Amino acid sequence: MTPSAAGSAIRRASPLVGETIQVPQLSLHSPIGDLTVSEEDGAIVALDWGWGRDQTETKLLVRARAELFAYFDGARTAFDLPLAPAGSAFQRRVWDALGTIPFGALWTYKDLARATGSVPRAVGQANAANPIPILIPCHRVVAVGGLGGYSGGDGLATKRALLALEENRALEANGTQDAGRLL
Repeated sequence: MTPSAAGSAIRRASPLVGETIQVPQLSLHSPIGDLTVSEEDGAIVALDWGWGRDQTETKLLVRARAELFAYFDGARTAFDLPLAPAGSAFQRRVWDALGTIPFGALWTYKDLARATGSVPRAVGQANAANPIPILIPCHRVVAVGGLGGYSGGDGLATKRALLALEENRALEANGTQDAGRLL
């Protein structure tokens, strides 16, 4: 989840030596700050904090922006976008498991380790390397005794905001008043 520098575009190596290609990006304002979504080969490959320098309205990026707006507005609890995060086989396995955590739910790093046949420290590192936060909900993973960490946006303040948004929507859906989580 390493944020890119505001205004910089993600670049991928092309098959030709020394040549780089620029991937399409589209930015949006959100309650947790400006976000930029990047696409490559018909799939979302990154979500970064900050406003991208170049703005390209591809069909997929416009759809991703609309789904993120709906998520922040409380009208969407899951995303229906093709995702292609670049990472090792282990990281992709962890990111796939993150995608199974229900909206409004929390898993511990220990739960995630159990689900992936690994150990908490390793899944924590894979979680921190997630290139598509929010869409791959790494914010839903907490430490056994507290929030754990978060490397996106403003760190733990951003994680708290995302968890509060989901908790409030889940409570509204269930007609419950009592929150009381780790926030």
